[in-house]
Amino acid sequence: MKKATWILSALTVFLLLEPARAKDKTTVVDIAGRRVSVVAPVERMILGEGRHLPAVAIFDRDDPSRRIVGMLGDFKRFDPDGYAQYRAKFPAIDRIPEVGRVSADSFSVEKTIALKPDVAVFGMTGHGPSAKADTIIAQLAAADIPVVFIDFRQDPLGNAPKSIAILGRLLGDEKTADAFIAFHAAALKRVDDGLKAVSRRPTVFLESRVGLSDECCQTMVNGMMGIFVDRTGGDNIAKAMIPGAFGTVGIEYLLSRQPDVYIGTAVGSLAHATKAPNRIVLGAGVPKDVARASLIRALARPGIGGLKAVRDRRAFAVWHHFYNSPFNVAAVQAFAKWLHPAAFADLDPDRTLATMFERFQPFPAEGTYWIGLE
Repeated sequence: MKKATWILSALTVFLLLEPARAKDKTTVVDIAGRRVSVVAPVERMILGEGRHLPAVAIFDRDDPSRRIVGMLGDFKRFDPDGYAQYRAKFPAIDRIPEVGRVSADSFSVEKTIALKPDVAVFGMTGHGPSAKADTIIAQLAAADIPVVFIDFRQDPLGNAPKSIAILGRLLGDEKTADAFIAFHAAALKRVDDGLKAVSRRPTVFLESRVGLSDECCQTMVNGMMGIFVDRTGGDNIAKAMIPGAFGTVGIEYLLSRQPDVYIGTAVGSLAHATKAPNRIVLGAGVPKDVARASLIRALARPGIGGLKAVRDRRAFAVWHHFYNSPFNVAAVQAFAKWLHPAAFADLDPDRTLATMFERFQPFPAEGTYWIGLE
């Protein structure tokens, strides 16, 4: 009898301990170069930027909200159509507590600690706490909450695969991470291979967040989507004026330089199609005719309509949030096709994006993510 009782007690202890054995501490080297130990796979995660939710959804397609215990409110406010697409399928997303609104200054360390996450995932730069947020990192470390940095914004093409690999380690799904990284690399190689036959670099002006303000003209250069221009064999005319990642140039500068290609980034949602007529409308759920009409209106602004690129109908628009997205390679292919239409006549960025959604998102790509005048 005593032996049977001992065996039963031992079995009970084994069963109690077994779930803990499924989790072990893993060490990741994040994008900031920091070695961080995390108990993985994590079950409770804070997102320093809500727009990183689609990156998590690559791994949790059945319910991307299930591990997110708190996130910044930028997804809902800056990309309402994309957020609505997620909310329609996963209503629980609306119940995720906000740990801040849309800026690092609004981030609440106290609320984050109270939510007891296994890890906090921040962007290197952006709207949430960045790699320079030493005080926040130290406060979370004191509460035994590791911080891991990823990046789709500062070096979008170089760091996207690395960031997905990091998330794969944290979420215990390196197989999916490897599949995404392989697809991303193959899609980017298609651009690199096509550029071997290109000798001329067309001049390009990339206008950022068209219509957000009356000031002309915000742009991206050495970072974010400015890198897309470089990678697709374009000559960004703002480089001579702006040494950093972004800045502003005047309309007189554009008219004197006359770029071969104009590309505007769209921060408009469907609600802006009538309420904010200068914004270009692209993204989830946006019909092509609405997108094209918004581009035509934006190109009619004083000065912009005088650009040769507009007259030559080499004026295009792209969804702004590709600047901070793991799906950026689809937009890179669109840039390549716009800059070198002959060299990339058979390239199909629409198919690339559709395939990425089919394989790595919870729903198909529905909407318009880039548009031209034709």
